Amino acid sequence: PRQRWRLILARAPDAPALAGRELNDAWEAALEATGLPAFRGVGRTRARVAFGAPVAPSMGAERELADIVLTRSLAVWQVRDALHRHLPDGWRLLDLHDVWLGEPALAAQVAAADYRIEIDGADAVTLRETAEALLAATELPRDRPKGGSTVRYDLRPLVIDVCLAEAGPPLLLRTRTRFDPSLGTGRPEEVVSALAGIAGKPLTIGPIVRERLLLATELG
Repeated sequence: PRQRWRLILARAPDAPALAGRELNDAWEAALEATGLPAFRGVGRTRARVAFGAPVAPSMGAERELADIVLTRSLAVWQVRDALHRHLPDGWRLLDLHDVWLGEPALAAQVAAADYRIEIDGADAVTLRETAEALLAATELPRDRPKGGSTVRYDLRPLVIDVCLAEAGPPLLLRTRTRFDPSLGTGRPEEVVSALAGIAGKPLTIGPIVRERLLLATELG
């Protein structure tokens, strides 16, 4: 390994609905097609693209983070041009910069994410007041499916912020949720479900966009 590049990527909402192994395969094939001198770990036949965090296949993404490692130092324009020609369908490269090879793994640095959610089923005043009530709560007990059962957890420590972004129509909710190695991840749909519980009425979730991932250093 000689050089590590951090990619800032966007995925269109209508991109092929790939996630998990399928998404990794598409990106690894794209990286191989670039001809870049990509580093292959021991026992690997293809170079790895390390994403900051999984993204749901149906979710739009505006500033995703991913790392690639090269065995030779190249100029930024060389890496950018090679990637632009071979991106998986529905993805765009917004920017890239080199980072220190010795940094912790990208996934270990991701601390939070910003989401934008289209909401139906409430008016702007109700949604604004409900968001304020959620932030004022000391705990938000929730049940999360795990395996063949459910696990009880507290959503509140995983919600950094939630607010009405646009009074619409449509109503747009913005939330920042935490990635915690022991508590888990604050899921945007769980935030909406908690808001519905506080409001006492169902809220319909429309398109969800992950606006960006935040590293621990960006949260302070």
